Amino acid sequence: MDATTQAFLAAVIGAVVAGGAVLAWHISDRQQHNANVPTDEPVVPAGVATVLSVLKSSAVVVDDSDTVLKASAPAYAMGLVRGHELVSSELALLVQQVRRDGQIRETELVMARPGVPARHVTARVAPLGARLVLALVEDRTRERRVEAVRRDFVGNVSHELKTPVGAIRLLAEAVHDAADDPEAVKRFSNRMLIESERLSRLVQQVIELSRLQGDDPLEAPVPVSIDAAIEIAVDTSAIDAVSKHIAVVTSGVRGVEVLGNNEQLTAAVANLVANAVSYSESGSTVVVSTKVDEHNVSISVVDQGIGIPNDEIDRIFERFYRVDPARHRSTGGTGLGLSIVKHVAASHGGDVNVWSVEGQGSTFTLTLPRYSSLRESQEADR
Repeated sequence: MDATTQAFLAAVIGAVVAGGAVLAWHISDRQQHNANVPTDEPVVPAGVATVLSVLKSSAVVVDDSDTVLKASAPAYAMGLVRGHELVSSELALLVQQVRRDGQIRETELVMARPGVPARHVTARVAPLGARLVLALVEDRTRERRVEAVRRDFVGNVSHELKTPVGAIRLLAEAVHDAADDPEAVKRFSNRMLIESERLSRLVQQVIELSRLQGDDPLEAPVPVSIDAAIEIAVDTSAIDAVSKHIAVVTSGVRGVEVLGNNEQLTAAVANLVANAVSYSESGSTVVVSTKVDEHNVSISVVDQGIGIPNDEIDRIFERFYRVDPARHRSTGGTGLGLSIVKHVAASHGGDVNVWSVEGQGSTFTLTLPRYSSLRESQEADR
């Protein structure tokens, strides 16, 4: 190759190298320039997703266009978010207000969806950086329900206490005014004794029900004889049964035990027997029977009383609910007996149910885990 050709090739190679260097410089400069330009898309701060995943609260991160960028699993479960949008218009409005002035806001909302019970929630909304908003929502439905039940309970107790307290006061005044009439004093004092016993029974049942509703586990459960519980229950109602010429008959399997609290179980059976006697007509029969299967003991109390209307059966275990308020007043009933039975059954891992036909009678069945079955299960697990 001559010198002229060599010089030409060297010039071409030099031009290619120089061009490549210039091109590489332009590419590098453009990348650096683009890296310094801020993006228009808001980004959830690092670590937020991790925090949201461990929160019990329903958490939602919303950008400046009201688009949900991130939401915790409870937020979807509660129905706060659908796709990338907030379902609640009230919550969305709160988010907009916080974005506008940067002030943290907290409020209470009622969220209602078709076919789903309304939820009472508290929402706390705060700015998260310059363009994002964080909403934390707590479900307070159960707390509100408990508050309502407690409020009703206090109101009902106050109302129930007024009757015997007022009666005792009036009777005391009557005794005072009839001090010179021994027969009147005796009559009024006997009535005072009845009212005071009713008041004492009401207070005792309120205390018992309040303790049962604490949902505390049974302390030191022991084997409880069903035969003994039924015997005490029948004996407790014996005077009322004799006065109404009602025969209380026991039948069924004997010698079975359940594990639990002797006092509570006896009170539950006694309440069922007392109700049967109170609501039965004179000259009728009340049957208390025991059945046993492989795992459970069932105690049934059958009466031939007034029965329960079909539309009221679901309510009879409510506190202070009375199928026949007039009869409850005359018998001194408190309306708490069946509620106590229900809670005793629940605390012992059992259940109580009722069959009734208005005008024909009722059958209440208390079902409890059989002690021998529990013992065999525990031994098998060892």
